[in-house]
Amino acid sequence: MQGWVRQQLERAYQRYLLQEINSMPTHVAIIQDGNRRFAKQAGEGTSTGHRKGAETAEQLLHWCNDLGIEEVTLYAFSTENFHRPEDEKEKIFDLLEEKLREFADDERIHEEETCIRVIGDRTKLPRRVRKAIDYAESRTEAYGRFRLNVAVAYGGRNQLLDAAKDITRAVKESDLAPEDIDVAEIERRLYDRPVRDVDLIIRTGGDERTSNFLPWHANGNEAAVFFCTPYWPEFRKIDFLRAIRTYENREQSWRRHKARRALTLLTALSEVELGEARRIIRHFKKYLPRSDRHAVHEVQQEAEPAD
Repeated sequence: MQGWVRQQLERAYQRYLLQEINSMPTHVAIIQDGNRRFAKQAGEGTSTGHRKGAETAEQLLHWCNDLGIEEVTLYAFSTENFHRPEDEKEKIFDLLEEKLREFADDERIHEEETCIRVIGDRTKLPRRVRKAIDYAESRTEAYGRFRLNVAVAYGGRNQLLDAAKDITRAVKESDLAPEDIDVAEIERRLYDRPVRDVDLIIRTGGDERTSNFLPWHANGNEAAVFFCTPYWPEFRKIDFLRAIRTYENREQSWRRHKARRALTLLTALSEVELGEARRIIRHFKKYLPRSDRHAVHEVQQEAEPAD
């Protein structure tokens, strides 16, 4: 009985959260932390935690498709994880191989036109995992409606360092002029990258850090960040919707900030600049609190040229 009541309450809360959310992030990146702690808490082996985490990842993909999110990046195995015990690493590699092949053959993956990409230094991975990566990527490379990036043997600092070395080498060999180094050139030399900048980073397990995850595409885009207590295998759709609400609140705060800045500038501009300023004000006016909308109207009235 208690389980049924809790289920109904969760469904009601999900509906409430969905009603509160008006916009979705395009690209969500997730640090799946807490698999081992979940297993320890349950009195199970480490591999059980990783398998339960893989099940949560599958659920997440369906949530994203249902909500219209276009890209997800999962932090599955970092370069620092190579320091873990050999038997644990082998079980993780076994699971990666199994799940990549399973995803590649999953009917729903093909129905939802999911493109699977693995980002990271795959040369450090066992041959069997590399073959599974090739299989999953080749089976889904023609799709583009939804993109799943799996970060394996990935390190954000290493990614940026390799790009810097590559640019330095190109300049030294006169293949690249220093004045031609720009954002596009750096992005071209990143050994792997998501298709879109990251809008929202989620980290489970209670730690409040982003662990150098996608630093160029997340921090450069000033992605919203959501930290939550549940271990990754415990992560629910409710938690996911809360994270999206955090993203939306941040976006609304940013728009209000832009609108207020435009309002301040409007009072200090010359007549030549007023036309463009009014256009910006009209665009952002709806994002201001009601108390500020009246101020916008007054300033616009004052700024109108006299007859």
